[in-house]
Amino acid sequence: MSFAEATAVQSSGPGRYAGEILPGWDIAGNANGGYLLSIAGRALADATGRPDPVSVTVHYLAPGAAGPVSIDTRVLRAGRRFATATAQLHGTDRQLLSVLGTFGDLSTPDRDAPTLVSGGPPELPAPDDCSAAEPGELFPPPFMGKVELRLHPDDSRFLDGVRTGTALIRGWFRLRGDEPTDTIALLTAADALPPTVFNLDLPLAWVPTLELTAHVRRRPAPGWLAVAVRTRFVDAGFLEVDGEFWDSDGSLVAQSRQLALVPRPAG
Repeated sequence: MSFAEATAVQSSGPGRYAGEILPGWDIAGNANGGYLLSIAGRALADATGRPDPVSVTVHYLAPGAAGPVSIDTRVLRAGRRFATATAQLHGTDRQLLSVLGTFGDLSTPDRDAPTLVSGGPPELPAPDDCSAAEPGELFPPPFMGKVELRLHPDDSRFLDGVRTGTALIRGWFRLRGDEPTDTIALLTAADALPPTVFNLDLPLAWVPTLELTAHVRRRPAPGWLAVAVRTRFVDAGFLEVDGEFWDSDGSLVAQSRQLALVPRPAG
């Protein structure tokens, strides 16, 4: 099944949509947060009549298991270029997400706008020379079988029990089956890499996300995305994760920031 099918929604009334969290998109039994956001993103794109998320903020209220979901949307404002709307995604017995998003049409980038780019894609070996993140019995989780990830060998040593001491993970991302990565899939990419703190002397455990914001600049060119996610501050029980996403043309297509809880030892 394609990513587009796995995140599809159907209208079930004015401003209301139905979808499904499919099995296999989970981490420790709960659906990946970016995947959940992409389902809500599909509903918002339809509700606003604009195909591309430009700025989306999601607050995670509860973990989501496989099963049907409903999404209630409300358009707050529709202008000439952008429309802003909210989405509330509910599982069978509780609300899972609250989303605020601004959507537009990024099919024609504004090439006359002033430009300042003071960074660039992360330095990465070719995808075939990176570590493939394939689902295992315990780790990586089932979600890793739904997308293709290739991790920088220097940043994936935690898989062998070695911590680098730097909260940085770089790698390549794409959808499986050569499916093009659209702007909705960028919302999943924003939460796809393993937690940065796996390279610190912290418990190797689930890192619950409280809030995630994604800024989408343009539609990605076909091919792999080069991704870097890093954390600078782990303090007071919280940590932030900043992400950059570059397409095969070397263009910055998205940025993300999330606030998460510091993992605690099991038990």
